[in-house]
Amino acid sequence: MGPTFARGRRDERAGHVRQLTISGSLAVALVRGPDDAAAFRSRIAVRSFGASEWARVEQDLVAEARYAADLLGGRMPDGIGAVFAAAGLSLLPLSLDEVAMDCTCERWPMPCVHLAATCYALARSFEEDPFGVFTWRGRSRDELLSHLRELRAAAFENDQNAPDSGTYPDENSERADEELGVSAEFWGGSPAPSAPASGRPGAVSRPDALLDQLDPPHLAHAGRPLVDLLRPAYRALPEA
Repeated sequence: MGPTFARGRRDERAGHVRQLTISGSLAVALVRGPDDAAAFRSRIAVRSFGASEWARVEQDLVAEARYAADLLGGRMPDGIGAVFAAAGLSLLPLSLDEVAMDCTCERWPMPCVHLAATCYALARSFEEDPFGVFTWRGRSRDELLSHLRELRAAAFENDQNAPDSGTYPDENSERADEELGVSAEFWGGSPAPSAPASGRPGAVSRPDALLDQLDPPHLAHAGRPLVDLLRPAYRALPEA
């Protein structure tokens, strides 16, 4: 198996993985090595996490704002594996026994060199776009960020409605909010921009993306944050 993965790594670095698509529980690639007359389809499947499993993970992510800050910035947060481990989960498969694989080359033994190349292409894609691994486990970027916003907004509302206990916010919590660069208006406002279908993963080209990248002003009109009022005007601008 060692030589197979060494060959697959070389093929991936040489660009022989022509296409890679990641969806819930399934990654599909087209691979054509230097000795192949045609491209072969390789598939790698994992178990998608259930709704209750994701609910616990999302609660833990919201509990420490730096996780959400990194995810919104298109980065894989340090230590996020511990969040999944606390829920009894592993974000990445720990062994080949946890995945199902096949390839149209039908060469044995499995995994073949095409699947090995797909493994390396998959790992590279996760480095470039951390949301890919969440999609693979059953949570798309939009779903994950939407749930995080809803949980954050609910937590803020509970804090606002709670009776004053005379205590002050935890210093670490304040620092996390500063790193996140958002206020309660952001979490209750419009969804974060989606990654485009083309170009570098995580790149954003929407005209109103600037509103999501800057700290929102603590201003509102008729109960609506200023950012929400400005967003239609920004979206009306032509894209660069």
